[in-house]
Amino acid sequence: MEGSAFCKKGLIARIKAWFRIVEQAHQNVQKTSLTSRTAGCTRLISWIPPDEGWIQLQTDGSVVTSTGKAAAGGLFRNNLGQCKGAFVCNLGSCSITAAELKGALEGLKIAWQRGYRRIQLNLDSLTALEIIKQRQNDNHRHGSLAKQFSYLLNLDWEVTVSHVYREANCAADFLANKAHDFDFGTHPFNVCDVDLVQWLRHDVMGISHERFTTNVI
Repeated sequence: MEGSAFCKKGLIARIKAWFRIVEQAHQNVQKTSLTSRTAGCTRLISWIPPDEGWIQLQTDGSVVTSTGKAAAGGLFRNNLGQCKGAFVCNLGSCSITAAELKGALEGLKIAWQRGYRRIQLNLDSLTALEIIKQRQNDNHRHGSLAKQFSYLLNLDWEVTVSHVYREANCAADFLANKAHDFDFGTHPFNVCDVDLVQWLRHDVMGISHERFTTNVI
């Protein structure tokens, strides 16, 4: 009897051990699956010039957290990386998304006035990009800005709108921050700022920055 009881206890222990092994294996499979679906990698990000015959419009927005003051800036570049003009906008107070949108709007208006008819608009804000692509949405808090984009994008010209990482938008970021030093309103200029030149060279030289990105499979 004692031997029989001992064998039963041993069998139960082995069964429990197998259950633990199977459970652990199941958990490992789940972890592996989750990791594969959200796999990440480090990428080198650098500025990419537009195609020949196109003008690249890079814009960015900026908001000072402590004051709520907003600004935006942007520049126009050809396929050689040459700056064909720039602008800054002191916007008063607004959200960062509104600043991104208003900066892009001002850039498109200036581009149209200057006769550019093939524009590649680059932004590093996915939120602003989505609003622009929706064109019109009366229920959205930025609906009035979306309508202005709809009007501009329907003019007789070619405009593409793309997202770029911030690491590839350094020149526009510099201008957006510099815009806080200007009076309220939009200030376009033909001669690029001396301090901006270093960012132009930085991009043309192909200097890249590491960025960790995740990809959901």
